[in-house]
Amino acid sequence: MRTRFPVLASDPSSYASHIVEPGPDIPGNARPSLVRALRRSVEGMDHRSEVREFLSTRRGRITPDQAGLPAFGGNRRVPGLRREEVALLAGVSVDYYTRLERGDLSGASESVLDALARALQLDEAEAAHLFDLAHTANASPAARRPRKKADAVRPSIQRLLDAMTEAAAVLRNNYYDYVAGNALGRALYSPVFTEADPNSARFAFLNPAAQEFYPDWDRNTQELVATMRGEAGRNPYDKRLSDLVGELSTRSERFRTLWAAHNVRYHRSGVKRLRHPVVGELELTYEAFELPADPGMTLSTYTAEPNTPSADALKMLASWAATNAATNEQREPLRGANAAAEVGADGSGEIAAE
Repeated sequence: MRTRFPVLASDPSSYASHIVEPGPDIPGNARPSLVRALRRSVEGMDHRSEVREFLSTRRGRITPDQAGLPAFGGNRRVPGLRREEVALLAGVSVDYYTRLERGDLSGASESVLDALARALQLDEAEAAHLFDLAHTANASPAARRPRKKADAVRPSIQRLLDAMTEAAAVLRNNYYDYVAGNALGRALYSPVFTEADPNSARFAFLNPAAQEFYPDWDRNTQELVATMRGEAGRNPYDKRLSDLVGELSTRSERFRTLWAAHNVRYHRSGVKRLRHPVVGELELTYEAFELPADPGMTLSTYTAEPNTPSADALKMLASWAATNAATNEQREPLRGANAAAEVGADGSGEIAAE
């Protein structure tokens, strides 16, 4: 049974301010984990802090020159824009923007949020995250419940996966568990699927093999956390998701650092480089599709450019997976035969005692 982790504050500097008790040992290191942190549950999550840190970090990355503003004075105390400069760009008063950045998005209109997104030069994912934060600030108590998620993989989805024979395909939920895949997808991510509960986030941050498997581990982990940050914004009352964030924050300094950056991105398409233990280096194009009929489920496919070393490696991997599947099928009759040999000679169906 997996240990439950409470939500952690997004600012790593605040960790020491919480009382903690030694918890049970957790695989992954040789030290007892501090897992029974007396922290806020997800229902009591400090939403104002989330808003404040997101807006201040976005403001801090834009210079006056990037915003098209004159930089008056040579001694600026902030690396990015001042609050009054953001207010000017957004067309709101300084007092009103100060209220927003202090974490109070209640009552903010769509036009104000749009203006703020333009002033802070937010991309599509960041703007959506801002609107998610505003939605949470204005949500009624009845709306502050976890959104409904698909609990199981429908047979038709598994058939769809199995019908893909030239592309690797895996299905994950919004807790980053791999819940299904076709034969090639399981072979491609075999280092992850060998774990008892395959989870891409835990593998990336808690398994030392991840840095070998992902040649671009630094970039991959940045993108992963930015995707998780967006997921947390869309589902702020999901305790299971906050437990995952809490677990990774407790056990991975890398995760804590990235989580505190408040970066947000979509994971829709791109190029993934893998160093597979069987076929070596692969450079694959991935596409991610959300399944509208299965809330929380995302289907990811991986293909290689034709006539490339990666295409050859992917074919080799498919052959390896097929060979393993055939070997496993041959073992099943042997298991049945061995079990039959242990049945009592009287034909009663009783298994003979060893």
